[in-house]
Amino acid sequence: MSPVVRFAPSPTGLIHLGNARPALFNWLYARATGGKFVLRFDDTDKERSSREFADAIETDLKWLGIHPDLTVRQSERLELYDAARDSLVADGRLYPCYETSDELARRRSRARALGRPPIYDRAALDLSDDDRKKLQSEGRQPHWRFKLKGDPVHFDDMVRGSQTVNTASMSDPVLIRGDGSYLYTLPSVVDDIELGVTHIIRGEDHISNSGVQIEIFEALGAGTPTFVHHNLLTDAQGRGLSKRIGSLAISELREQGFEAMAVAAMAVLTGTSLPVEVFADLDELAQKLDFSMISHGAARYDEAELETLNARILHQADFGVFAERLASLGVVSEDVWLALRNNITRLPQIAEWLDLIEGKITPRIADEDRAFIAEAAKLLPEEPWDQNTWKVWTDALKQVSGRKGKALFLPLRLALTGRPDGPELKNLLPLLGRKVCLDRLS
Repeated sequence: MSPVVRFAPSPTGLIHLGNARPALFNWLYARATGGKFVLRFDDTDKERSSREFADAIETDLKWLGIHPDLTVRQSERLELYDAARDSLVADGRLYPCYETSDELARRRSRARALGRPPIYDRAALDLSDDDRKKLQSEGRQPHWRFKLKGDPVHFDDMVRGSQTVNTASMSDPVLIRGDGSYLYTLPSVVDDIELGVTHIIRGEDHISNSGVQIEIFEALGAGTPTFVHHNLLTDAQGRGLSKRIGSLAISELREQGFEAMAVAAMAVLTGTSLPVEVFADLDELAQKLDFSMISHGAARYDEAELETLNARILHQADFGVFAERLASLGVVSEDVWLALRNNITRLPQIAEWLDLIEGKITPRIADEDRAFIAEAAKLLPEEPWDQNTWKVWTDALKQVSGRKGKALFLPLRLALTGRPDGPELKNLLPLLGRKVCLDRLS
């Protein structure tokens, strides 16, 4: 049977580089194995979820190169969760609780004071029918907890190996809120069953959740998927990323001019044994995917590394790869692209360098170099020009002036471009032409 994987964001904010990590791991695994990728929006939180965020997530995934085989929304699948709820209630695994948040907080404080673990004491299981009716008559609506067996839950993880979650040290999790809405856990398990998910690939912060979910899988009479818990991506200071404040948001990285493959490679390869390098596309990256390459330590994002990787992609790219986007930036010539590409780290920066060729620059000629520049203008070769023109010209200048190295080249660069750095002049000279060069040398 072909693998089925899923990426399940809640549409409560913009996805960031850390969210892109599990999305890409799932997509790459599906591509490498001929499997199916499901995009599932966990949007049962009506107050915080929005269609605008869902649309933005789909846009970001498409930009990264992720094209789901199926998209589902939990808000449209409530009947499935209701049926699972009824089944668990009938089996005595889901039970109503009436404590308020304040009451639960006081119980946890009391347990800590007595040296006991601050887990739920299952007091609601001792309530009689009359007790429940009385509480409901007071206006209390029950939240519903799943009754854990309390046995150690064992599973094999494709990254972290053999894992054991001790549910005896955990509170029975709340699956349904007092207003009747579902929290993440039950709909997630129901969808994994109904959609035939075979591999759950997600961050290591979900390991303890896996113990609870395995018990729910079993309570609903279903087999358990294979788990893959990868390390989490953090910022340069080791802090977690947050989609609600937009830290390293995919949309922001896109607007800043980073290439999708650079962002994807950073999201996937950071915190692994593989070097962060250039890949032609996600299919090529998928062939490198091996969960054993994932470190057990944190994956720390390095902004400088992303900038360097992005530059490498641009410097190696043929004109045709970016022709359409370059045209929107005013570059329609392959020769211009080849002359300027090595001086940019993000594609939009090429517009700044284009001014060297097509714009008006202010030549910089030092007083002590004026005679040298005047001689350079006299020796400027006749057209047509090619990449050999620069060498012919500077060789002639060297013989006449006796200058060499920086003393020869820097004054020419400052006069022709107005700046001490930039594209190789042997490539730039034919694009400028003789008339422009004479004007600037004057």
